[in-house]
Amino acid sequence: MALPQNGTLSPSITVVLAHQAGPLPTRWRRWPATRSAFIRALGFEQVDLLGLSLGGFIAQAIVQLEPNLVRKIILAGTGPAGGTGIDGVTSVTIFDMIRGALTIRDPTNYLFFTQSPNGKKAAREFLQRLKERTNDRDKPIALGAFSQQLKAIRAFGLERPADLSRVRHPVLVVNGDHDRMVPTSNSVDLARRFPNAELVLYEDGGHTAIFQYHGAFVENALDFLEA
Repeated sequence: MALPQNGTLSPSITVVLAHQAGPLPTRWRRWPATRSAFIRALGFEQVDLLGLSLGGFIAQAIVQLEPNLVRKIILAGTGPAGGTGIDGVTSVTIFDMIRGALTIRDPTNYLFFTQSPNGKKAAREFLQRLKERTNDRDKPIALGAFSQQLKAIRAFGLERPADLSRVRHPVLVVNGDHDRMVPTSNSVDLARRFPNAELVLYEDGGHTAIFQYHGAFVENALDFLEA
């Protein structure tokens, strides 16, 4: 999946890593290898990676596993292995799902966005945008896959921190300044761990600030990838 540049496609492919709805390997450490194999099966020798949330964990692992496969990395709403509060994502998620059920609102309102007037407006607009596509829509995530994702996130949160100082690739770390799922302090910590990283925090943004501030994010991403 490539980001557009003035109506054309990026000269280097940008692979987007995020949550998925299909079957998953039972151990998260196998995921980076399967993603790398998929990229190579598509015929690409080098790519840019955009990792969101759990996808950010996988992107970090891919660049350590196969550094020559990666040119640049964008890490959004994510943090380093063993990061503060990452092992608590399951409890936060379940709490907000219950809160959503009790208030008859999509739990995304609570999980991904702040509860300020600006955040609530952004959530409404985000959920409305999801309805724009009427054909070839993603299938709802399977319960088993959802459970595996939560287990993987917790496992990553309990991992010993990796030595990211050896990763010399350009890295753009982005997040909202009020991320509840993967606390924003992890993005700050993550940017410090890479020797060649840039940090962007969006004001009054939550876990998916790249959706809330999609216009600004696309500009930041293209500037980073084209530099």
